[in-house]
Amino acid sequence: MDVAVAPHPSFLSRERTVASPVFNRWLVPPAALAIHLCIGMAYGFSVFWLPLSRAVGGGQPKECPEAFGFFATLVATDCDWKISWLGWTFTLFFVLLGSSAAVFGHWLETAGPRKAGLAAACCWCGGLIISAAGVYLHQIWMLWIGSGVIGGVGLGLGYISPVSTLIKWFPDRRGMATGLAIMGFGGGAMIGAPLADRLMNFYATPASPGVWQTFVTLAAIYFAFMVAGALGYRVPRDGWAPEGFTLPAAARNAMVTHRHVHLHVAWKTPQFWLLWGMLCLNVSAGIGVLGMASPMLQEMFGGRPIGLDIGFEQLDADQKKQIAAIAAGFTGLLSLCNIGGRIGWASASDAFGRKATYAIFFVLGFALYAAAPFAAKSGMVGIFVLLFAVIITMYGGGFATIPAYLADIFGTHHVGAIHGRLLTAWSTAGVLGPVLVNYIREYQLAHGVARADAYNQTMYVLAGLLLLGLICNLLVRPCADKYYMSDEEVAAQKHVPVAQVIEDEDDSHADFEDFIEEGLEPAATVADPPPAARSASVPNGGGFLLVIAWTAVGAPLAWGVWITILKTAALFR
Repeated sequence: MDVAVAPHPSFLSRERTVASPVFNRWLVPPAALAIHLCIGMAYGFSVFWLPLSRAVGGGQPKECPEAFGFFATLVATDCDWKISWLGWTFTLFFVLLGSSAAVFGHWLETAGPRKAGLAAACCWCGGLIISAAGVYLHQIWMLWIGSGVIGGVGLGLGYISPVSTLIKWFPDRRGMATGLAIMGFGGGAMIGAPLADRLMNFYATPASPGVWQTFVTLAAIYFAFMVAGALGYRVPRDGWAPEGFTLPAAARNAMVTHRHVHLHVAWKTPQFWLLWGMLCLNVSAGIGVLGMASPMLQEMFGGRPIGLDIGFEQLDADQKKQIAAIAAGFTGLLSLCNIGGRIGWASASDAFGRKATYAIFFVLGFALYAAAPFAAKSGMVGIFVLLFAVIITMYGGGFATIPAYLADIFGTHHVGAIHGRLLTAWSTAGVLGPVLVNYIREYQLAHGVARADAYNQTMYVLAGLLLLGLICNLLVRPCADKYYMSDEEVAAQKHVPVAQVIEDEDDSHADFEDFIEEGLEPAATVADPPPAARSASVPNGGGFLLVIAWTAVGAPLAWGVWITILKTAALFR
């Protein structure tokens, strides 16, 4: 008689990542950080734009002949790329990030974080290698496909890979745990931008700005970190909960529902599209600035950051290198502010309410964008930098707050899937923001506007976007009763008695702060799990490994903060 033998799970399967009873849950956040700090370099790609825009011409860009059409320019090897063309790489990053996160979110839950993390490493680093080949061969379409498309898919996979895992490990501290990982995505440029600047200076020759060599080096470094992070992921056993964990008390607020709206209904409500518009407009304004942070500072202030009252065109090669290094520090500072905003504003929204927090984003953001041209015209570098530092905290805070806003309005049962659909707003903003900034700049320059003034109109346009976002936010109201699921429908989906659903709605309400940027479904918690399952990760277990893991991600993060502080100091001289 043959006996059926269950197949042994593969090394990459979710089953092989289930943690042992003595696993220390504090090993998971550094694994997540190892991936997010790498893919977060997407925010720092603007440090490559100016070097690539004069890769052929050397000191000055060599423009393609006007007779060249689109496809001829696409494959031309003897003229330079426009910054507006390079900016499409940044656009593709976030279009593909939002799209792939929405598409692969369900797959991740079944495949497990290890497989998703390794796939992210292959896509992100493989994309950098293809981009390096594109720079070496001077084929911009390879840059778009490599980093923009393939790398963008890697961003989406890496972005969502740790979130549901961290939520399951930290039901008592979800906001803190997932905030650490998301902090890494916001702070990746703080490490990557100055590192890339140093690598380009190291590899640069009279015939090459050193960009393709920098791409290859970054790909090797990032691949090692991302693979280590993916292999470090573990998922808790079914029914696991930390020792002494209890559900948070119910919140009482007119804008907070204790009921649930189904995924297929939520996207048909006016509330969904108002929130979609808010996210799209807030992100469009912030992402446009992030995508052009380095060249914007260099062109608007010229030699002022190094004490020279001359325009950008009048700087010599060595002076431009000094300004580029300072601009990389500006990019890193914005990354640091992005980090702080994700943690700080999300926490503040718990006290202020989500609607009031977004109102602050739009009102304050409108005033700051409108003030930026005046600061630039007056030559106040420090004030200009401070304005955008605050703006970018609200950009990051918008990401951290929107999942909680969704949970407030639509309930928690389908909030992960609803947020996945809402991320298409991010994809749309990834096109809208950079296109506005890049092409308004090109238009201004083509009509004889000085480089120092080429961004002024853009600032006013971005301020207008935030005013539209404020209107959307003011129109948000609680959902009508007709949109909510009945107790019977909720019970059928949860596979529990209707009476239990009613009791849960009366006695407990999810702590919506926990649904930070990714907004995935919360980990199921068990009121009284069996003793074997309740074992919380041993507080002191794996001490040596814990020190190694946190040092591996903490050391480069500390270096990035230190470099950012040093470079930023020059902006306030």
